[in-house]
Amino acid sequence: MASSTPVRRAWRALIGLLALTAVLFGVNAAGVILFEKSSWVPELALDLQGGTQIILQAQTREGAQPTADQMQQAVSIIRQRVDASGVGETDITTQAGNQIVVQLPGIADEETRDRIGRSAQMQLRAVLYTAAPSNTFVGDDGKQTPYPTPGPSLNATPTPAPTNGSDLSWATEEVQAEFLAYDCAKPANDPAQEPADQPLITCDADGSAKYLLGPVELTGSAISDATNGLNSQNGQWAVNIVFNGAGTKTFGDISQRLFNLQSPQNQFAFVLDGEVISAPSMNAVITDGKPQITGNFDQETSKTLADQLKYGALPLSFEVQSSNSISATLGSQQLLIGLVAGLIGLALVAIYSLTVYRALGSVIIASLAVMGVLTYITLCILAWRMGFRLSLAGVAGLIVTIGFTADSFIVYFERVRDELRDGKSITGAVEDGWDRAKRTIYISKSINILAAVVLYILADSTVKGFAFTLGLTTVIDVLIFVLFTHPVMQLLARTRFFGGGHPLSGLDPTALGAVYRGRAQFRAPVAAGGKSQAEKRSSRSRSEAVRRQTIAERKLAEQSGTNRSAGEGND
Repeated sequence: MASSTPVRRAWRALIGLLALTAVLFGVNAAGVILFEKSSWVPELALDLQGGTQIILQAQTREGAQPTADQMQQAVSIIRQRVDASGVGETDITTQAGNQIVVQLPGIADEETRDRIGRSAQMQLRAVLYTAAPSNTFVGDDGKQTPYPTPGPSLNATPTPAPTNGSDLSWATEEVQAEFLAYDCAKPANDPAQEPADQPLITCDADGSAKYLLGPVELTGSAISDATNGLNSQNGQWAVNIVFNGAGTKTFGDISQRLFNLQSPQNQFAFVLDGEVISAPSMNAVITDGKPQITGNFDQETSKTLADQLKYGALPLSFEVQSSNSISATLGSQQLLIGLVAGLIGLALVAIYSLTVYRALGSVIIASLAVMGVLTYITLCILAWRMGFRLSLAGVAGLIVTIGFTADSFIVYFERVRDELRDGKSITGAVEDGWDRAKRTIYISKSINILAAVVLYILADSTVKGFAFTLGLTTVIDVLIFVLFTHPVMQLLARTRFFGGGHPLSGLDPTALGAVYRGRAQFRAPVAAGGKSQAEKRSSRSRSEAVRRQTIAERKLAEQSGTNRSAGEGND
């Protein structure tokens, strides 16, 4: 005999959940074995694991003290650079008025250290000249000879006075000599400390070319956003920039000027920490403030450049003063306390479930176990893919979710029991109870997710871990209800133990007071006289049914009784 439709749906849901679990474990296994970047244990945050402390010293011209606003802006941007996902639990603070203390969980890799060290202000300058990175030339004798150091007799004043950032008058005799003598392998100056209103001699990040650039015409603060994506015309990776209002106007004027010039003067260099990170040519007049940088990019290099442009608008330049390892502020003892609290919560939920719902409580316990497995493997994957680290606040979010999940089970099971009290079969009660309960569950979970999103956006970084785990586990909770809890109930309702209403199943219609003939219509009372045991049980069941009536059912029963009395009077 073919299986019924609900049974087929139940098996499909369970198979889908099994497939999803296998995919998650497969993804993490690939991260562990193939990429060697993931782990089978969730990463811990700074408060539980310890990590690396890096102290940055603000560098200002003439040693002036930076303002509090500059330092706070720098803290905000460095936090975005180091922890773009917002859940890495990085601690970034200021001290002594001119220092920023960055505390990272775990051991900071070279890429992260370099990202923090590259903390100068982003500058946008026009390109005047480009050349090979060395300072040598080939003489008449065929030998390579270094260019001489510029002498004091060379003219250092632009003549005539430059009219814009691309004016070649900036390249005075002295500047030209310095440019020829400049060696990218042994720079003679610190480009990050050069004045913004003067030309700059520097090299690109990999030292493959040196540049003579005009004065600063825009800073990174004019860039409101930068993203990477595929070019719709050629399908190649590109970097998309969005300037703010003032930056749009300025860049529009610059693009109109550069578009009419020859290479390399039609190039515009993005300078970070004194190095050229990109120098694209101007191929059109851009007045909407949304230029696109194209070139030999792949997904990774375009993402790197976009992050550099987006998070390069520091108001100050910084130097790494020290880098040390630090111990955990809470440590393994507090983590153990948090885990014990979670286990106590699980034990209390299990005891309550088995006491109130009897064997039906095993469905709650199994659902929580499946939810725990999915949450665990998801945290492992998130640690690899987006740098998520589990803090004590995140552990608290996991523990709180246990209570929210138990509430959902109660809503579902009580709906099923209400349907049984209406006189429906157990299989029908499971289906109708789910149809009614899922609306309530979806609404309550939506509120939880909304609260987690608001808390994540508005709260301090130390609380973001709580909000993140709360939202994550709420989503997994709904997934478990749809793909595990209800399908298991559909299958159990067709077994002899649960479907037959065994007293220990938690679905015994007699114990629940299922004595309805129709909604709010009860069996007529037995005539006075001796009562058998069956009649006594029936009486208790009626009392139980009356006690569990809703307000609407009571009103309907009273109305029905009034109508019957009126009819008898008419007779």
